[in-house]
Amino acid sequence: MARTILSGRRYGVERRRFLKYVAAVSAIPSIALRADQPVVQSPSFSGYPFTLGVASGDPEPNSVVLWTRLAPQPLDGGGMPDRPVNVTWEVAADESFAQPVCRGTALAMPQLGHSVHVEADGLDPHRWYFYRFHAGTETSPVGRTRTAPAADSAPEQVRFAFTSCQHYEYGYFNGYPHMQQEDLDLVIHLGDYIYEYGGTDRGPRKHIGNEIVSLNDYRTRYAQYRLDLTLQDTHRLFPWLVTWDDHEFDNNYASLVSEEEGVSPEEFLARRMNAYQAYYEFMPLRRRSFPRGPDMQLFRRCSYGRLAEFHVLDTRQYRTDQPNGDHQKPMEGKVFDPGATMLGARQEGWLMSGLLKSQATWNVLAQQVMMAPLNRGEGDEQRYSMDQWPGYDVSRRRLLNFFHERQIPNPVVLTGDIHLNWVNDLQLNFRDPKSPVVGTELVGTSMTSGGNGGNVIPEYERAARRNDFVRWYNSNRGYVSCKVTPQQWTSYFRVTPYVDRPGSPLETPAAFVIENGQPGAKPAW
Repeated sequence: MARTILSGRRYGVERRRFLKYVAAVSAIPSIALRADQPVVQSPSFSGYPFTLGVASGDPEPNSVVLWTRLAPQPLDGGGMPDRPVNVTWEVAADESFAQPVCRGTALAMPQLGHSVHVEADGLDPHRWYFYRFHAGTETSPVGRTRTAPAADSAPEQVRFAFTSCQHYEYGYFNGYPHMQQEDLDLVIHLGDYIYEYGGTDRGPRKHIGNEIVSLNDYRTRYAQYRLDLTLQDTHRLFPWLVTWDDHEFDNNYASLVSEEEGVSPEEFLARRMNAYQAYYEFMPLRRRSFPRGPDMQLFRRCSYGRLAEFHVLDTRQYRTDQPNGDHQKPMEGKVFDPGATMLGARQEGWLMSGLLKSQATWNVLAQQVMMAPLNRGEGDEQRYSMDQWPGYDVSRRRLLNFFHERQIPNPVVLTGDIHLNWVNDLQLNFRDPKSPVVGTELVGTSMTSGGNGGNVIPEYERAARRNDFVRWYNSNRGYVSCKVTPQQWTSYFRVTPYVDRPGSPLETPAAFVIENGQPGAKPAW
């Protein structure tokens, strides 16, 4: 497929014209930081305004983000007046709010779709809190959240789950009700939270509208997903760490490169601005992630004392174009371009600096695409995904060499995207069976994308056999639940046998253990 590259002399357009355009679109979301209009102090609503629930995220030892959005008509533009609305919030140590901790007032701004992002601070480390919002005479559902441990503490354990790829049209989010029953500190979502495609009649559920492009399109799509109560309640019960992949904007884009032919720079950047703003509006993110037009810094860290450091990465916004025309190709040609990058120079430097400074026992990279170089070819054929880390081999090897040479403690890479479970040993040189293992990759399957799963996929069956670094593979839907202690990391692969109807049971076909100081995974049973 032809790809439009927005990176000629200056993103493919004349510099002055480009800078004028970016200045214009960048000013739009920043308006939301001001309240130049009269504020509605005591609003009345056409319906219940908290239809999309509540959420929390980006926990720190003394602070956490609290989120909601006022939307009495969530699938019809929100149903709110074009004015700021006063929203009060409160945090308590108990669910009945008999032990109040803090409270305040926030503005739900029309420029941000009447979403609210509160950074509640002054909290105690490593403890559960309850929160809720009020607007007019209406009160939101009660949410539950947990702060991170103190920076210098040594927690006995952290428990979290991770998932990705929840295409609405493929079915029901059957993993989330089971996730809600687990004793988790945190949920991590690795991208493809929504899908941008237009509605079809191919599955058990259907997207509203055509392929999404405008800001209102993206808002409606997020609202449709968040109206699913299994997803909404999982947000309500746990703090989340989120990052995106491609479908939050457009399939297989790479920085300023569109997959589609004939897309102008203005169209591409305007759509990216809409997608990024909607993502911020619907996610429990801090002000540090506030979008600036078509740009948004999402890479950041979350520390769990000296036990675990989560380095949340963005492998879409800063990468160079997929080499060799994308898709599955041999590792040759532009795969070895020394200027090619998955993370971009700034993010890669930030990551390496953070890994060097980290005092954590476990260093976790929460990111999107498979790092292990999985050969999917048949016989002597060599086929690797150009969209994943093997397509950026210099960048991939540079990071693995860094793990090895700087002796980074216990690197564990969390991956989504591929709609399959994999457990991979990350070797310094994958072509040499005796090459040292320098890290471990845990690939979580999709929540729904791909349908029921459990089927035999010849391409991946071959890959699981012929790639020596693969420890396990599975094609079901579900999520991964992790228990991390100073001594070991245990991952439980939870699968739901079907997603084409609600109510699937949960199975755990495998669990793997990583021992402290011994990269690589071993079966837990």
